[in-house]
Amino acid sequence: MDDQLMSYLLGHNNEEEIFARLREETGKLPGAGASMQVSPEQGKLLAFLVRICQAKLVIEVGVYTGYSSLSMARALPANGRLVACEWDPRWVKIASRYWEEGGVRDKVDARLGPALETLEGMIAAGETDTYDMAFLDADKRSYLAYFECLLKLIRPGGLIVVDNVLWHGKVADSGVKDKKTEALRQFNAFVAKDARVSTVMLPVGDGMTLCQRLS
Repeated sequence: MDDQLMSYLLGHNNEEEIFARLREETGKLPGAGASMQVSPEQGKLLAFLVRICQAKLVIEVGVYTGYSSLSMARALPANGRLVACEWDPRWVKIASRYWEEGGVRDKVDARLGPALETLEGMIAAGETDTYDMAFLDADKRSYLAYFECLLKLIRPGGLIVVDNVLWHGKVADSGVKDKKTEALRQFNAFVAKDARVSTVMLPVGDGMTLCQRLS
């Protein structure tokens, strides 16, 4: 998608001011900055999916600075709840400011620590088949482990949305052999053949796969 077409697309997915400020602040962070943040059209899609699923309980694995969690939490009903799993308190501190400003702080249950431990704890606490939707955007080499936990926590008919499945085109380049790319190739191949879910891979943002848990 060239710059002209991208500009047209963004013009038809108007980004609210609070999201624009969050994006700007994130872009100034050292390191990966904005490249680790979902795109405006991804945020819009996540909110749309929450509404389509009529979700009340959502899990996010990988919060970063909170763009995706803010998008989803604002789409939840008043009695909705989003469990936000993040290992780095620096990102949650930023995200919390925007959750507060966006009026959704009481909907977000931030869980600091290794996400896999958090998910396994939720399973052990008897929360299987409970959640309506999940968004996975964390350590790529752990995607399969996260996915297996989420499949247990999501109810039949629920949705798991997975980010970065195209990985800047690297997954389709046979010359790229780094561990993250190989892990994503393995994940994509696994999910495509998994009879427990119905899937579609979309060229939105850096690639998103939607997985509906079958009965």
